[in-house]
Parts: sequence; structure tokens; C-alpha cells
Amino acid sequence: MTNSKYHQNNIVDGKYKPFTPVKLTSRTWPDKQIKTAPVWCSVDLRDGNQALYNPMSIEQKLAFFEALVKIGFTEIEIGFPAASQTDFDFARKLIDDGLIPDNVTIQVLVQAREELVARTFKALDGAKNVIVHLYNSTSPAQRRDVFRMEKNEIVDIAVRGVEMIQKGIKTVKTGHYRFEYSPESFSGTELPFALEISNAVIRAWSPKEQGDMILNLPATVEVSTPNIYADQIEWMCTNIEQRENVIVSVHAHNDRGCAVAASELALLAGADRVEGTLFGNGERTGNTDLLTMALNMYTQGINPGLDIYDVDKIKRIYIRETGMKVHPRHPYAGELVYTAFSGSHQDAISKGLKARRKEGRVHWNVPYLPIDPIDVKRSYEAVVRINSQSGKGGAAYVLEAQTGFELPRVMQPAFSSIVQERADSTGVELDPVEIAKLFNDEFVNRTDRIKIVNLQVNRDLNSTTADNRTNVTAQLLVDGEEISKSARGDGILDALSQVLSSAGFEFKVTSFDEHALESGANARAAAYIGIEDQNGNISMGAGVDTDIAIASARALLSALNRR
Repeated sequence: MTNSKYHQNNIVDGKYKPFTPVKLTSRTWPDKQIKTAPVWCSVDLRDGNQALYNPMSIEQKLAFFEALVKIGFTEIEIGFPAASQTDFDFARKLIDDGLIPDNVTIQVLVQAREELVARTFKALDGAKNVIVHLYNSTSPAQRRDVFRMEKNEIVDIAVRGVEMIQKGIKTVKTGHYRFEYSPESFSGTELPFALEISNAVIRAWSPKEQGDMILNLPATVEVSTPNIYADQIEWMCTNIEQRENVIVSVHAHNDRGCAVAASELALLAGADRVEGTLFGNGERTGNTDLLTMALNMYTQGINPGLDIYDVDKIKRIYIRETGMKVHPRHPYAGELVYTAFSGSHQDAISKGLKARRKEGRVHWNVPYLPIDPIDVKRSYEAVVRINSQSGKGGAAYVLEAQTGFELPRVMQPAFSSIVQERADSTGVELDPVEIAKLFNDEFVNRTDRIKIVNLQVNRDLNSTTADNRTNVTAQLLVDGEEISKSARGDGILDALSQVLSSAGFEFKVTSFDEHALESGANARAAAYIGIEDQNGNISMGAGVDTDIAIASARALLSALNRR
């Protein structure tokens, strides 16, 4: 019997409760559409770095910084120089060695404490473009349990922090300085208080006089569904002072697995800027994944303004410098995200790609592929991979990509069953080379029982009838016994079938297909033949030769040899 303290699903009564929604009766964001990319800010070198088992060295941070610049980030948070000697030294190296491009603004994080602000500006002296990012926590839980302060005291911390930064700017000789404020734990803060402290900071900074400021509204902990976060952002955008001079930024964490969705909805709700990291690396469950979000935009026809198309190169840099891994199912960048093992998926993808190629379509609309793998430097060869879950279309697709053999549909089940048997017996994925070998061994130019020793083909171009134009004399080796016979028929297959029939092989040809495997004078041709015996049993074979007539003969004998 279940303890009365618990529900049957073992959730303690009263321990958790739903997040209170925002009373926003005139919300506009659900009817909007993202049309342009936001201002992107990478926080890989600060938030991402703090989340690593082993924080990056200066050399690793430098390599990562250079990669972020090449991707196109123009705002990069480089660290917390007042709290970390490595971050301090990294900032000085970037500045002293002239490693920051003129179009790139570095960003640093600092708390509202005199000694931390002073050290921050020592780290920044000589930089050309800087964002100083001030934060203090505002949620009821933080106020009550961590700081044990009232609301007015929390507001005082933020306003004093603004004043410290204004004084700090006067201590550096040059540079263009911008200001960012985050009411940390905004997502869990009562909106009226979030507005109160944000407006107090806006008034203290006075962006109309000192230039645009950034108000960053983070989902420090993701405590609600993304639509509620969007409501919070729209409510703030509607009510903050000097909105025209305030850049509203979002910094979503991924505690509920919705950071990308929350950031996307926040843009609909009025946000101008997005902070995040490559592959979502950040504290706890991570941050908004900027690569995923940017490629989401790309698939909607929006230029993300970032060069994130060589996903494997970016992934290699990320793994090397952070020591982290990228999940094989990670959106866009995972090893397996463009791969189908399921038979029905493989068939749909194969047909979709062929139809698009045949019809010359520009618009991308292929089943199960929201983005063209070529656009992110992946190959079509990796789209369909074969294991015990795969179907006939998948094996044929891989075979064609690997070898050029275009199996007719009637032949695909026969080949698929052989591939399936091998996959079941090994229990592992079959690579394209192994699949090609299976096809060649089983179907192509089989000679194990019946073998052509010599074949003479003469075409009677003077014949006045539609048939009986081809004379065939075949010297065969059947079960080790040599047989020589001749026949006249409508083409080589008809004449050769008569030769084989007179040698005791009874069958009828049920299907025939052919195509060129290559181009050029000495190109090989492939032929595929299906035959049926007196009992209705079907056997398939393939033949390859530079002469299509000989390829057809080889295919017919392969089908007989497989009976």
C-alpha cells in the first residue's frame, strides 16, 4: 500500500508546484516570425569554461578565441578576470599582443565589489572595444537564503555597481566601453521587482547620455516552459524605461532541455541579442546552443550571420580545446544526425533525393532531412547506413553510392535479404565496402556451375523480319562438362536462352534492366536479369562487361547459377 505522503508516482505532495504564468493578455509574440539574426555573443570562454572538468589554459583559450572570430562572432565574453588569474592573464595577452580584431568586442563579467571592478579594469586597460557585464542575483530564493537581504538592498548593490563601473572607465586611457547588466536568476524573479531593479540600473547608467546599454535577462535556471519565458521577455520589453536605447539580451540555460526554444521565442517577444555557447556547453545542463540556433535559422531561409557550416571542423576544435564530447545525436553536428538505419526512412530519403535531382528542384524538401547535409559539409554517402533494422531501399542506396550499381526495384528484396542476414549474424553495422563485396560475390558474373568458355554473336542486319536476327554459338562448361550449341533468336538473350534450354535449363526471363556504370570509350555496362523456373521460383543475377550484350549474357548465367 502506498504511503499517504506520496502519490502513486512517488512525487511528494506539495514538494513541487507549477510555475506561475505571466498575466499577459495582449501578448504579441505568438503571431510573430523570426526574420533576421540577432546579435550573437559567445560565452564559451567564460560560462562554457567554468563548466569544464579542467578549465582551459591560456593557449587553449587563445585557440578557441581565434576559432570564434573565424566563425564570425563580434561579441565574445572572454572570462571573469577579477576572479581568475588565468582569465586576467588571457585578457592581457589578447590586448598586449594585439590579437583582438577591430570589429570584435570582448566582454568580461564582474560583480559589484570595488576591488573586483578595479582589477577588471586593470585587465582591460588598452582594449579598443569592451562590454563590462555586471550582475547580481534577484530571485526570492537568492534574496532569502543566500544574501539575506531585502529588495531595496539588492537594488542598491546593482546601482552601486553601475557607479563603480562608471568610475572604472575613467581610469583607462583609451577604448570604447559599453555596459551590460544581468538581474541574475531573472527567470525566477517576480516581474515587478525585475522591472524595478532593471529600471534603477537603466537610470543610473543613463543610456541616452552614455550610449546604448545591454539589459541581459537570463533564464539562469530554466524553471518554466519556453512560452512563459517569452511572456516574461515581452512584459519587460514593454515596461522598461528608455527601451529605444536598451539592447535586450537573453542568456538561457538548459535545465528543462528547452534553451534553444526559449531563446527563439524570446526573439519573437522582442529580444535583440542572444548569449550562448557552441554545442550548449555551460553550467549544469548547459546553455543555448548557438550552432543549433543559427542552423535552425538557416533552414528557415534566414542568414544567421555566422560561418557555422563546417560543423565537423568546429566540432574538432571544440573537442580538442575543451575535452568535452559531442553526442552522436546532437542536432546538425552529431555523427548520426543525417543517418537513417530504419528501412522506411531509408526508402523515403532515397526516393526524395532522386526525385529532387531528377526534377532539378531548388527548394529543399526531402523526407527526414530538415537540412541538406552538403550545406554542412556532410556527404550523402553517410545518409543511409546499414544494420539489422535496415530495409531493401537502404542497401540499394548504399550500393549505388559506393559502386554505381542501380538495382531495379524487383532485385532489391533479393539483395536486401542477403544484407539483412549478414547484419543479423554479425550484430553490427555493415560498411559500404562490405555491402559492395556482398553484392559482387552473390550476384555479379557468377560462374560456379555454368560458365561461358566461348561466346560468338553474329547479328544478321539483312534479315527482313523483326526477330531471328541474332545467331549465338556458345561453348559452355556445365558442372565440369563442356557443351557447344548454337541458336538463332531475337537478340542475344533470346538466342542464349534457347541454347541453355537445349542444354536442359528451363526458365523464362521475367525482368531485364541495364545501364552504363561509367562513361568513356571503355566504359563498363551493368545488366540485371530475373528468371522464373517451372515451379515459379524467381532468381536474380547481374553481369558486368564493356560490351552490354556480353554483360546481359553474364547476368543471365549469374541468375541461373544462383538458382
